[in-house]
Amino acid sequence: MTKKPSHAHPAPVEQLTPLEARAEHARLHEEIAAHDRRYYQEDAPTISDADYDALRLRYQELERAFPELATAESLTKTVGARPSEKFAKVKHTVPMLSLGNVFSDEEVEDFVARVRRFLNLRDGALRFTFEPKIDGLSCSLRYEKGRLVQAATRGDGYEGEDVTANIRTVDEIPQRLRGDNLDVLEVRGEVYMTHRDFAALNARQKEAGKTLFANPRNAAAGSLRQLDPKITASRPLHFFAYGWGEASALPAKTQLGVLEALRSYGLPVNPLTTLCDSAEEMLAHYRAIETQRATLGYDIDGVVYKVDDIALQERLGFVSRAPRWAVAHKFPAERATTILSDIEIQVGRTGALTPVARLEPVTVGGVVVSNATLHNEDYIEDKDIRIGDTVVVQRAGDVIPQIVEVMKERRPHGAKPYAFPHICPRCGSAALREIDEKTGKTDAVRRCTGSLVCPAQAIERLKHFASRNAMDIEGLGDKQIEFFYDEGMIRTASDIFTLAKREAHMSPRLAEREGYGETSVRNLFAAIEARRKIPVNRFIYALGVRHVGETNARRLARHFGDFESLRETASAAAPGSDARERINSIDGVGPVVAEALHDFFAEPHNEREIDALLKQITLEPMPAVALASPVAGKTVVFTGALERLTRDEAKAQAERFGAHVAGSVSKKTDLVVAGPGAGSKLKKAAELGIEVISEDEWFARTGQG
Repeated sequence: MTKKPSHAHPAPVEQLTPLEARAEHARLHEEIAAHDRRYYQEDAPTISDADYDALRLRYQELERAFPELATAESLTKTVGARPSEKFAKVKHTVPMLSLGNVFSDEEVEDFVARVRRFLNLRDGALRFTFEPKIDGLSCSLRYEKGRLVQAATRGDGYEGEDVTANIRTVDEIPQRLRGDNLDVLEVRGEVYMTHRDFAALNARQKEAGKTLFANPRNAAAGSLRQLDPKITASRPLHFFAYGWGEASALPAKTQLGVLEALRSYGLPVNPLTTLCDSAEEMLAHYRAIETQRATLGYDIDGVVYKVDDIALQERLGFVSRAPRWAVAHKFPAERATTILSDIEIQVGRTGALTPVARLEPVTVGGVVVSNATLHNEDYIEDKDIRIGDTVVVQRAGDVIPQIVEVMKERRPHGAKPYAFPHICPRCGSAALREIDEKTGKTDAVRRCTGSLVCPAQAIERLKHFASRNAMDIEGLGDKQIEFFYDEGMIRTASDIFTLAKREAHMSPRLAEREGYGETSVRNLFAAIEARRKIPVNRFIYALGVRHVGETNARRLARHFGDFESLRETASAAAPGSDARERINSIDGVGPVVAEALHDFFAEPHNEREIDALLKQITLEPMPAVALASPVAGKTVVFTGALERLTRDEAKAQAERFGAHVAGSVSKKTDLVVAGPGAGSKLKKAAELGIEVISEDEWFARTGQG
């Protein structure tokens, strides 16, 4: 393996070898995915916005420079997190996706130029709406004939939590819209809490001896996601509408026009929303609102630019997890100084040793922070971070900051360089940095070698298996997993499903142990029983195969149809085999994922555990694509020169209709759309008997004339 650039001074992407890029991309993937789970599922982030954005930016830079890294399970193709089982679930008819981020004037100018390029619009008017980016909780309000009938959180973008009863307690949200009403109108917006209300809420929490909220965003999210609507009603929440989902018709042809209509219906729309005619004007508004930020009375973490013309928005479509026609321009982070009092080592489920800085508590941007990630030992060495140092920390709305500078002139006498441990603190096994035999370079991550005996790895893998995005076993959280593991009651995933039977013969019984009672034990066993039937994509993700995240799990489940087909193919997918080629042919699933799948399913220990699991659970098919179109769920390949669409537009359009776009023709291909000059793909389609249509026929089939 090759050395990954440290977070402190990463090597320019263009200087990386493919192996170096692959290694760094894999490390960033694990780190970002963990932060996503903490932010979206638990309303408890452990990293600053600035640090998170920096990780995302580097991740995206790697994928742009090395396109083979942008597999189907890439985090650039995912959004949010699975909804909690505490609430009924609501499927979004139109997905609630997120926005891409930019951080500089040049990137804003690039965004405008990219939109013009995509639309082949070199000259002429192109207007953008400008609006503050509210730091709150995204919510969708469904109105039918003007009456509010349902409200849902974003969730994972495709399925959210039903919070209708709670939303009805928010005074600013009308139960009935004014004026002539559409049959269906889903209003998308942000639920937030003002600074004044946040301070008052935390004062009440403190007086009652309850936990304080870290910031207004967490307070708003926690207040809306209460099981008792009376608690939500006691919390002063507010709402700004910024868009729409499903609509039987739209009241205007522009973004701003629709927002003005929403305002006329009685919905709050941010008064700072305006129109811009150029990148220069967008940036001028950005700088103006940045100076007003402290006086707004609510948190914003940037601004949002959107193409105003809705017809152009539809042409631009989406790429991965975000629209092409909109982008968020984030604000710079805020800074403070404090003392680094200690460095602790955490061991992850893959054995990675991650250093964490313990800080003397300091208030940064109104939030008290006391720790920061230090990433790896290269980061510590490059910045020469020592215990006792005074450090400059940076954050932009969340809890854990980034250390951006060490004030060496304040270093205490006798402070010594930090000695990173070479022994795993959890199991005592050697912790090594692997060396690439060809280059002699060393991996940036030090990993525990005791994978079969290290409790940290076993526990973390079990936590992942039971987590919300995976098997989603309610009541089997991190603390419970640690307890059952330490007590020897759960050591493997399959042990979870035999726990109830084994517990009946234990002494003392679980209900007699501290922290448990008859009701809690009964609820836990019921939750386990409820997960004996699970969609196959959730199960694939729960297995914890390296490089197989939620998106890739869905892609694999949809491609293979059932788990045994995936298992059989992956087990046989040795390098150069037909099985390996079959996996490689899946759009976005490249050699990194194919190799990880083969390594996982070819390992006898894993095979035995999978067999044990499948004796306990039943796998259900992945839910069908919830879109009504003639091509929904089909695998489509575009080839040749398209005349009415660019290739990017064609792919975006197909995905909008629920189709899966593949890069090559195989037996799994359902339809080939061929333009002039089509070559080998057209020939292979003919050999396999796959239906081939023209671009005009594609438009007719999809109902576009």
